[in-house]
Formats: sequence, structure tokens, C-alpha cells
Amino acid sequence: MTLQNKVAIITGASSGIGRACAIEFARCGCRVVLAARNVEALRQTTQTADPDGLRTLIVPTDVSDEAQCRRLVEATIERFGGIDILICNAGLSMRASMLEVEPNVLEQLMAVNFWGTAFCVKHALPYLLDSRGIVVGITSIAAHVGLPGRTGYSASKFAMRGLLETLRTEYRGRGLGVLTVAPGFTASDIRRRALTADGTPQGNSPRNEANMLSANTVAQAIRRATERRKRHLTIAPTTDKLSIFVNKFWPQLVERVVLRKMKNEPQSPI
Repeated sequence: MTLQNKVAIITGASSGIGRACAIEFARCGCRVVLAARNVEALRQTTQTADPDGLRTLIVPTDVSDEAQCRRLVEATIERFGGIDILICNAGLSMRASMLEVEPNVLEQLMAVNFWGTAFCVKHALPYLLDSRGIVVGITSIAAHVGLPGRTGYSASKFAMRGLLETLRTEYRGRGLGVLTVAPGFTASDIRRRALTADGTPQGNSPRNEANMLSANTVAQAIRRATERRKRHLTIAPTTDKLSIFVNKFWPQLVERVVLRKMKNEPQSPI
């Protein structure tokens, strides 16, 4: 799949992996639609991705609102006439134990991570089928192995992965590509915006981000996997990749290892 002149919608394009994807796909000749709530941050992304503004479109979007997702698709069709790539990247994280977390925090995680993906896919799907395009879902290692202290996050990412894998099966034979991407811990704003037990953002991340994946590295891997129309992409240290495999056969072992690891993280909520 060549990216030249393809039309790509990217949600959560104001920062982190979404911003890096917008820049990377624009660099490869894509016409890019940037969606997020922070319009000023989207403008800054556009200045880097497409200084002339001829091949990009900003659509302020809260993906938890179906009407706004529908408008995102409509604005894309009005400007570019079709959709070839939908990158569902907008996401929200959390750090709290299930015992302490407020129920509305879990609702917010599901609204952004799962419903934000479902709404965008629902409205973009007719155009993606017409173009034999591809849906790219940015899930997580937490979509394969439950992470203690991140109950709502893991649950929403498991649900997101289930939606996308069902979509792949449902439209098998109609030319639709579905790529699920599972990054490991990535240096981005998602942890600074992660919700605590009462729903307030945690602010500065307690984790050391020096050894984490960079958003640019992840975006480049996503671009290559999109071009090759891959089905799955895991971008993580070998130990994290191994945990996904081992979890299929020895889940008790993985549970012990993951629990110990998450308990030992700075300011652990568990």
C-alpha cells in the first residue's frame, strides 16, 4: 500500500503517538485529517506536518461524542472526497486500584478508548470499504495482559481489540484491512493525563520515561505496518512481547510477574 495521496484520519493527533503519526504519514505524502479536542495543539502539529496547510485538515473532535465522530467523517469527505486510513489513537489512561476508583472514571475510560473507536469506525466504514482501506487501532500491551492498577484502561483496550478483530472477520473478503497495534510504555502525555481514583489527572508521571519507546519510533513502525497491510504489530521490549505469548499457556505465571512489576513501580496504586 503506497501512502502517496491517501487520505488518513488520525484521532488524538494533538500529542504523543497521534501527533507523531500525523507528521510521519504527511511526510510520506498522505493527506491527513487531524482530530482532537485541543485545537491549538492540532495547529502546532499541522505547522510541522504540513506548513502550507494544503494537505491537512483540522477537525476539533471529542471522540466520546458520536455526533462529533460523524462530523469528523463528513468533514473529511467534504474536503478530500474519501477515506483510505483510519487511525484510532485517541486514548485515556488511569492509575488506581479497583477498590478505590470511582465508577465514573471507568466510564470515561470506556467512552474514549472503546466508544471513541466504535463511533469513528461506524461512520468511516462505508468509505473504507469503498477504498479497500485500513483501520489502525492503537491498543496496548494492556489489551492482551491485564495490568493491575489500570483496570479501566485494560478493560477498554481489551474491548477495543475485540471490536477490531471482529471487524476484520466480519468484512473478510471485502478488502478491508485491520491493523491492531500494541505499543509498550511510550513517552507521551497519556500518563500525565492519566486519571487517578477520583478522576483528577495525575500530572507528572512517576515513571522514568528515559528508557521508554519514543512516539516517533512507534509512528514509524505503524507507518511501515500500514504500508504492508499487516494484521498485528507489537512494539515493546522482548519481555513484554513474551508475556503476551506465555499468557496463552501459563497465565498464573504471567499474573505473578506482572503483579510484582506493577507493585514495584513508583507510587504504585496497588
